[in-house]
Amino acid sequence: MHTLDRFRLDDKVAIVTGGCGAIGQVFARALAEAGAAVVVTGTNGDTAEGVADALVKDGLRAIGVQVDITDRESTEAMAARAVDAFGGIDILVNNAALMSEIPRIDLLDLPSEWFDKVMRVNVLGAVHCSAAVKASMAGRGGGRIINVVSAGAFQPGGIYGASKLALVSVTATLAQRLGPQGINVNAIAPGLVDNEPGMKSLPADHPVRAAFVSAIPGKKQAPADDLVGALLLLSSPAGSWINGQTISVDGGFVMRL
Repeated sequence: MHTLDRFRLDDKVAIVTGGCGAIGQVFARALAEAGAAVVVTGTNGDTAEGVADALVKDGLRAIGVQVDITDRESTEAMAARAVDAFGGIDILVNNAALMSEIPRIDLLDLPSEWFDKVMRVNVLGAVHCSAAVKASMAGRGGGRIINVVSAGAFQPGGIYGASKLALVSVTATLAQRLGPQGINVNAIAPGLVDNEPGMKSLPADHPVRAAFVSAIPGKKQAPADDLVGALLLLSSPAGSWINGQTISVDGGFVMRL
């Protein structure tokens, strides 16, 4: 196989949860441009269809699907739509998450309903979606699940960081559980992504952002496009021997020995 062909996704089918968000739209387009048919999902079906329509207008293959990832039946319906539309599922990107919506309140003061909501969306949602696609991936000889975590998983950062660290653990657990079926499960941990949700969660003039920036030895922050390399590696034949790993894409903010 030619080197560049190892990153191609021709004849593959990918689902991107949170596909209407800033990172989700970048991921959906990247997978589609690499050759995959893409199922763009979101809590609002019309918005998801709009994102998919923009890809179709550019000659790419995509559909939009409404889903509530905290509801198992809804995720199963999402998977069924993907199978009906494109014949199966090969790639799942668990990108949907709560971040900027979370109240900026000390963890000890956070209302219990918010604690439950964040964990249900950021952790349980990925588990539901992974369970929903497992049978189709196994039936096609394997697949790839990519969980989007965060550099915040490895820093003291309240409920958001706690939920993302939990998802790191889920990544390793699912990799062990699904690896024998040819399904690789990995995670991408972005650093300071330069987009509206990131700035809303941690404003440019916030002292914590300044402290984080000063600790990064390489590129301080970047657009979501800079995550695409890791995404394509983990989704394509080029990453066939990578399993159970969390890849930090953050300029060296988090270094694990």
